[in-house]
Amino acid sequence: MKIKEILLCKYGEIVLKGANKNFFEDTLCSELVRRAKRFGNFSVYRAQSTVYIEPMDEDADLDGMLSSASKVFGIAAITRAAECEKSLDAILQTARDYLPPLLGGARTFKCEARRSDKTFAYNSMELSAELGYVILQAMPGLTVDVHRPDVTVRVEIREKAAYIHAGQLHAAGGMPVGSNGRGLLLLSGGIDSPVAGYMMAKRGMRIEAVHFESFPYTSEMARDKVLRLAKLLTEYTGDMYVHVVSLTKIQEELSRNCEEDYFTLLLRRYMMAIATKVANRCGCQTLITGESLGQVASQTAEAITVTDAAAGVPVLRPCIGMDKEEIIQLSRKIGTFDTSIEPYEDCCTVFTPRHPRTRPVLDKVLLQEKKLDFNALVDEAFAGAYRVKISYDD
Repeated sequence: MKIKEILLCKYGEIVLKGANKNFFEDTLCSELVRRAKRFGNFSVYRAQSTVYIEPMDEDADLDGMLSSASKVFGIAAITRAAECEKSLDAILQTARDYLPPLLGGARTFKCEARRSDKTFAYNSMELSAELGYVILQAMPGLTVDVHRPDVTVRVEIREKAAYIHAGQLHAAGGMPVGSNGRGLLLLSGGIDSPVAGYMMAKRGMRIEAVHFESFPYTSEMARDKVLRLAKLLTEYTGDMYVHVVSLTKIQEELSRNCEEDYFTLLLRRYMMAIATKVANRCGCQTLITGESLGQVASQTAEAITVTDAAAGVPVLRPCIGMDKEEIIQLSRKIGTFDTSIEPYEDCCTVFTPRHPRTRPVLDKVLLQEKKLDFNALVDEAFAGAYRVKISYDD
């Protein structure tokens, strides 16, 4: 018997939306349609709080599409299912042919049935019993355990067809990217900022990034590392632009004119001001950083207050209450950790003060800042920025 497989994508938080639920569903489907082009000819459609991803020919890469769809924010769970006619005979025959390979490593199972189509002749309990009997006949080594089964076999009677599957893959959750504004991520080569970008994309933000370099004090390899981190993020965020800005002149001027223990604070203020101009140009409503409270000298409450005063848009810090181990665990999960720990310098390690201010006062910082033409240096750095498009499909 020829088995037709399909992907069923179950919503996460979208189910809680009210009158504007269609907007979130359309945003989610648009992202899945865009990704599906990479894997062949698929039909993507939605019904009954589920997105269906249906291969339209034998060349469509269902495995690749499954892996990609599992990283799309807005989907809580995804399953690979067999589709068949809505008749008891077709359902039981499909179960005999489709399920044994999926249950090969299991010792116990249970069956669940759901009828979105209430006109189906058998109720859920009757259908579960029939399905369980067929499985026991086909695989006599299995036993039923309704409390803690190794595998749960499900049959869903929906509007178009019946669907049989065994096991669900946990997906990305969150809200569809593009459903909740745009944010500009300050992307360094470290562990924290890619995690921050991932976390805000999970809340539905479309992400762009700005990277600050200090050539020749930082190398082209350091910049390329950041672009590779951005590429890894596109598995979750979709395509993004990385805006690259040189801080070399600013750092040299700070070194020549300002007290050493203020270098980091002043540099962070320049970064916030430049990032604000980039955000305004590319339509981002917020900045995003990977700062965690107290992790380093520039991330005390006082230092954050001083640097935020130079930003012209809100600054989001999704990692602010996380400790380093929590951030590392998440970076491993999303696949950025190994790249983040490659030993290339970034601009924040250049001209680092021996004893940075950890409890700065804004008035004293501004006195140091007045030794330079702040606006002119910001405008010059901004004018020299260039952007690189990072595509998920490349």
